[in-house]
Amino acid sequence: MFPQIREFLVSGVRSGLRGRSIQVTFVLGLVLIAFAYLTANFSPRQPTTIALDSGFSAVRFTVVLLVLFWIQELLTREIDRKVILHSLALPVSRASYLIGRYLAVVCLAAISIAILGACLLLAVHLASPNYEQGFPVSLGLPYWSVLLGIAFDVAVVAAFATAIAIISTVPVMPLAMGAAFAIAGKALGASVDYIARGADGDVAFASNLGSYLDVIRWLIPDLSRLDWRDWALYGAAPSMESVTWAVIMAGSYVVVAVGLGIHFLQKREFS
Repeated sequence: MFPQIREFLVSGVRSGLRGRSIQVTFVLGLVLIAFAYLTANFSPRQPTTIALDSGFSAVRFTVVLLVLFWIQELLTREIDRKVILHSLALPVSRASYLIGRYLAVVCLAAISIAILGACLLLAVHLASPNYEQGFPVSLGLPYWSVLLGIAFDVAVVAAFATAIAIISTVPVMPLAMGAAFAIAGKALGASVDYIARGADGDVAFASNLGSYLDVIRWLIPDLSRLDWRDWALYGAAPSMESVTWAVIMAGSYVVVAVGLGIHFLQKREFS
């Protein structure tokens, strides 16, 4: 099974590299440098902190979009055009096909994060080089840990979109639902905290929405727990316990989502 997964992984990565996605990533990297540099110059205080904060958000936004487009290209389009029949006609399992394609998307995302991370690092160094902040940003291990958290975040979004690509018969559905999932997962933590703190005294709102949030928390993972930017921005390192549970949450959701995708792919008939 592992050689089969490797074949689909390698072919998927090659397909992604042959496309325009990596070229788009380089262009977005240049835009990212300009964006972070400009935001730093608009801030009279803590310019490198502002540049780094906005840059992390830009990296996550960019890679999520790239991942959704790669899933459209490597899964949705192959299913829609019946190209998948050529792969499944070989003596390989459907599970190997899906796992290989998912891992290809994750590898392409990792390459993109590395490229954009290097571009962002350059932008932060260029932002107000003659200004010394009272609280300098950390561009060593904390910086790369934040990018690793983004990688886990994107892997979860990719797993969800992969499952939707197998279940859905509408080509645009994985893209639309994947984007909605990425937004909802990121906002879930803030919403839960707001309700837990009493919703600014609105008891009725807190009681009515609280029950729904309990259900949503079982369906959508709290992706904000993978956002460790405070470590790089302010030196506030997350606890090892919170990091461990966040990684376990992400890994568990990936296994469940990809497992569901395999289950539905086994039952799906292509004609």
